Amino acid sequence: MANTILTPTMITREALRVLHQQSNFIGGVNRQYDDRFAQSGAKIGTSLNVRMPSKYSVRTGATLSAEEHFERSTPLTVSSQYGVDVSFTSVELTMELDDFSDRILKPAMAQLAAKIEGDALAVAYKRTFNYSNASTDGLLTYKRFQQNGANITKELGPTSDRTACLTPDSVVEFNDAVKGLYQASENIRKQYREGSIGRTGGFDVYENTLLPSHTTGSLAGSPLTNGTTLGTATTANSWVSQTDLSVDGATSTTTLKAGDIITIAGVYGVHPETKVNKGVLQTFVVQSDVTLTTAANAYTVTVKPGMMYGSGNAYQNCVLSGVANTDGNAVSRIGAASSAFNQDLFFHKDAFVFASADLEDVSKYGAWGARAEQDGISMRVARQYAISSDTIPCRIDVLWGFAELYPELASVHRYEQDLL
Repeated sequence: MANTILTPTMITREALRVLHQQSNFIGGVNRQYDDRFAQSGAKIGTSLNVRMPSKYSVRTGATLSAEEHFERSTPLTVSSQYGVDVSFTSVELTMELDDFSDRILKPAMAQLAAKIEGDALAVAYKRTFNYSNASTDGLLTYKRFQQNGANITKELGPTSDRTACLTPDSVVEFNDAVKGLYQASENIRKQYREGSIGRTGGFDVYENTLLPSHTTGSLAGSPLTNGTTLGTATTANSWVSQTDLSVDGATSTTTLKAGDIITIAGVYGVHPETKVNKGVLQTFVVQSDVTLTTAANAYTVTVKPGMMYGSGNAYQNCVLSGVANTDGNAVSRIGAASSAFNQDLFFHKDAFVFASADLEDVSKYGAWGARAEQDGISMRVARQYAISSDTIPCRIDVLWGFAELYPELASVHRYEQDLL
């Protein structure tokens, strides 16, 4: 029987399939593919605007009170071109596809998936302001597992399409906590994705070794907000993705680190729809490292989500209670100072968005290759003989971008590393 020559399209589709199976975080988030660039090819720096639903306030009584339509969108720059470079011969193209995949594609795709997923996770946790634990007792009990689900539910997150990515240490604790629970048979078929544990407590649960740790800043002293008009106080529909806080009063040369979660005295979270005070302080996550050099000076600390407390604004997410304004309110960091925390990430599909776009199809220039898309991921494979070195190098590329979409639909569980 004659050998079957593997084609570029066959190899590209198999590489996409393997990449998809390797990525349990990217596999759980919103994935968007933009085919507008299929004709000319996407260029580095391409921006996509991801549209988000509008919100409105509810009128009481018969009198019409028309409000402005304010449409949100999140700019997402597809600027990360990642790839792996391999070399295979024409003889290897006569192998069975499964053998070719095992010997060449799976090792390459494992590296590519790890790089993409690790970098996306490093962004995701710094956009997540809901949390559980971050105390001296870090074990992931079933109660703490469910607390993260409660955080998402309180933000009106749908009960479907929820994923939990756990560190290997948390997997040990979690499996011990749920070892007596019944495992539904339909979960078995979902274990094709690497690291799959099953569905428990409303989440598809996966083990993920790429979850980044976080070391908190050393903020100490009496840090206070500086300024009576911080945040967004407008009562008209208005949305901001982040807020620049002014902070002074901290002990000299202490720090806040990107990813630190903080609270502000007197700034309480509200119900997403009724805007009723929930009775707990709103949490914010710091976006960039800040060193507060002297207590007398004020320093800018950028946080997400944007602090919006204007009553009547459909996007209001907090309220001032027990304080006259935003000046002189204590700023507190969650978790011990200068401590290393491991993290588990819980999220609904729409908390984050992964976008991919087509790279130029170079097969039209004479290269041996193909381009394909699967589940929102576009990949290009190209190979060409190098006459100068008598080799046949091959490159596999993905052009992608990642951003938060509804970060309120995510939550982190933090535990100190030295507790293990």
